[in-house]
Amino acid sequence: MDLLRINTAGSVDDGKSTLIGRFLNDSHALTIEQEELIARKTKEKGLEDLDFSVITDGLIAEREQGITIDVAHIYFSTENRKFIIADSPGHVEYTRNMVTGASNSEVSIILIDARKGLLEQTHRHYFISTLLRLKTVVFCINKMDLTDYSEDVFLSIAADVNKMTAQFSHKPDIYVLPISSLKGDNVVYSSKNTPWYTGETLSGILHKIEPNVADTDDFRFDVQQVLHVQNKEFTDYRAYAGHIISGGLSVGDAVTVLPSGISSEVVEIRKFTNTPSHAQAGESIQIRLKNDIDISRGMMLVKGHTDSLLEKDINATIVWMDEKQAASGGKYLLQAGSRRVVSKLQTIVEVIPPENPEATHEASSLKLNDIAKVQIKTAAPAFLDPFDKNRLNGVFILIDTQTNNTVAVGFTA
Repeated sequence: MDLLRINTAGSVDDGKSTLIGRFLNDSHALTIEQEELIARKTKEKGLEDLDFSVITDGLIAEREQGITIDVAHIYFSTENRKFIIADSPGHVEYTRNMVTGASNSEVSIILIDARKGLLEQTHRHYFISTLLRLKTVVFCINKMDLTDYSEDVFLSIAADVNKMTAQFSHKPDIYVLPISSLKGDNVVYSSKNTPWYTGETLSGILHKIEPNVADTDDFRFDVQQVLHVQNKEFTDYRAYAGHIISGGLSVGDAVTVLPSGISSEVVEIRKFTNTPSHAQAGESIQIRLKNDIDISRGMMLVKGHTDSLLEKDINATIVWMDEKQAASGGKYLLQAGSRRVVSKLQTIVEVIPPENPEATHEASSLKLNDIAKVQIKTAAPAFLDPFDKNRLNGVFILIDTQTNNTVAVGFTA
């Protein structure tokens, strides 16, 4: 069964948590305990409509404040598809959480309050969706019940959405639809309250999206551990355990070890007791090579051309995620997979305001949630691909050497 990863985003009180709860309820994916929780909380609050938001607002402190602070993940399935939904917070100061929630997603659902139209966060969340190269963005014009299901209101907001998305060169597949997450209009079932809308429901859209296809990127294998076993079953057994970041591998393939550049042939792929002839992106495996090569944790096995992976000068776009500001010349640890190298924030090229990406400006420092194009110098190669060419091997984090905090996430140019 196919798995689709979804991120939801929007401004405060746009109804993200309610939408997710409604989607699960109408898809018959709630547990008995969740149904009882919804009924109890609805009664406690004296509400007429069921309070579906409690499904994702899992922390008591968050529910008491009436807001979603962290990223909540919901796992469920229908008859035809599995879903993982990341419910991101709406506040501007939690933009970094939206980046976290969307980083592993394929689809972004951006909610817009029909009474308010596009807000700063709408622009910010769409910009991040394009920055992360998500394949599909669904704009849900929510709370249509509070505008008497006005077609004019919907068409006006849809026109603003089209105007906003036209500014970007990278254009994912875009859908715009009118919904009411509270009443259930056009979420799973088509609504009689919007006879002027002839498009698909949110559920229909999400069920027809094709998930990412494996083995389309170049092979990248992150070496995490070297196994040397000597016992009755395994004699002089040496294998390299790790994770396939992208691409696929078969027994008999020639691979190159980075950074040494030495090549060898794959003689065995092992997953615990199984020895498949092929493995693909996302799998954790052991690899045995024909030749005994000096390989250690943090190295990479690849196939094909490798020159670009050995670069020490990195152009990237980063999202600053720390309250302590960044400054040109600052030293950080750059980590990608198990690879960790000393790096220097060489230059802050420009800061990009997501609400108006064309209005870039220079800056000598970066503050929390700033998005900027930068140049980074590393002490050793980090084996990174351009993000546009290999989304799975074009991302990294920066770590403060003193606090050990993750201070930024970056995407290579």
